[in-house]
Amino acid sequence: MMKYVLGLFVFIPFLTFAQQPEKKLEVSPDVHFRMFWMSTSYSGDFKDDYALGTSLNLGAKITYAENLQFRVGYRVFGNIWSSDLTALDPVSHNGNRYEVGLFDLLNQEDRFFGKLENLSLTYSKTNWGISAGRMAINTDWINGQDGRLSPTGIEGANVWFSTKDKWKISAWGIGAMSVRGTSEWLSVGESIGVFPVGRDLNGEGSQYAGNTESDWIGIAEVEKVWNGLSIHFSNTLVQNISTTLWAKAEKKWRNEQSGITWLWGVQAGFQSGLGDGGNEVQTFQYKNPEDRNWVVSSRFGFKKAAWNLHLNYTKTGGEGIWLSPREWGKGAWYTFIPRERNEGFSLLDAVTAFAEYTIPNTDLKAFAHVGFHWLPPLNAPSENKYNMPSYRQINLGMKYSPKAISKLDFQLLVMNKEAIGNQNLKPGQEYNKVGMFHVNGIVNWSLN
Repeated sequence: MMKYVLGLFVFIPFLTFAQQPEKKLEVSPDVHFRMFWMSTSYSGDFKDDYALGTSLNLGAKITYAENLQFRVGYRVFGNIWSSDLTALDPVSHNGNRYEVGLFDLLNQEDRFFGKLENLSLTYSKTNWGISAGRMAINTDWINGQDGRLSPTGIEGANVWFSTKDKWKISAWGIGAMSVRGTSEWLSVGESIGVFPVGRDLNGEGSQYAGNTESDWIGIAEVEKVWNGLSIHFSNTLVQNISTTLWAKAEKKWRNEQSGITWLWGVQAGFQSGLGDGGNEVQTFQYKNPEDRNWVVSSRFGFKKAAWNLHLNYTKTGGEGIWLSPREWGKGAWYTFIPRERNEGFSLLDAVTAFAEYTIPNTDLKAFAHVGFHWLPPLNAPSENKYNMPSYRQINLGMKYSPKAISKLDFQLLVMNKEAIGNQNLKPGQEYNKVGMFHVNGIVNWSLN
């Protein structure tokens, strides 16, 4: 990791030689506290679980001469109170999926641990910048997905610049990952398989965890906004595994008479396998190198006063299975709903709706997600990797951010998933998947 930071230290003097701004050193604390309650319960005889966890990131941001910035942060984690998250469900004989991810998936017996989450150096000017080290990321397929005690992070380098006509171009090179719910920094290949691995093409448990060979990820992004229209293109290349092309266009326009701001958006993507798909031995492959997958996603919505609503649709197809490691963040398509992902399927039709209402004269927002997801047959492991039935999902929640205390917020989420239709499900197709009520209560506070 230090090679990225040291490389930038060597490079920076050449950037600053001709320009010597007034030297000024500023140090500001970077503190983030989170407390997270999570529980999952079932109507049948499956195992219920709960956990109360906390994390505290202590760090600093040091700025020198306006252009040079150094960040460092160390996060500690604690399991304050929980059920036995290592015990298997007595009916399906599967392990816990949700609560265990609050802590260390690599050492589930560890109740207290920590990791160096941020160590990065940035040099920036008005229209360009470069960063190296351990840092946050927010791209289409690799992002923080901050739904646990800490977000996913990366170790590598990022460079960006903007043109006079407002095009922004950026590139990422990634050599290691800090997967949310773990205590370690892992190589790209090691990070794939930390979360449940699903089935292989023959219906047996996948064996790619610990056997995936991939050294780096390269990401290129191009975007521009003008006259209410925004366009975005990206290519995510995972060495020896896959390449994913992604395009998005969104348009906003306001009707002054009604006060409504309308929105439409469309996304399209194409993914193909690369190299050995992670391993030359087919049994250990993460992705079939012959896979060719496509996806189209659309959105239509509006905002008016306290209301924000949109309707979304996604369809996937092609040959093989669309795969994006769940360890690396949420999916980019519009139909994503927190607490479930739709990668791992050859075919998908999903319809979701979102509504948010800001309660007048308060700091309170209420929101709801409703989604219907039609998936491939359960008896086709080559099409349905995670043995997931078609399902309906409802999320209800509230967010409270008191103006009296800066950067403090409270969040509540209640989620229910149920299978669609009269599917004859086995215990392993229900537990961790459908027929559940899932509750999240989160407190966030930051000082930075």
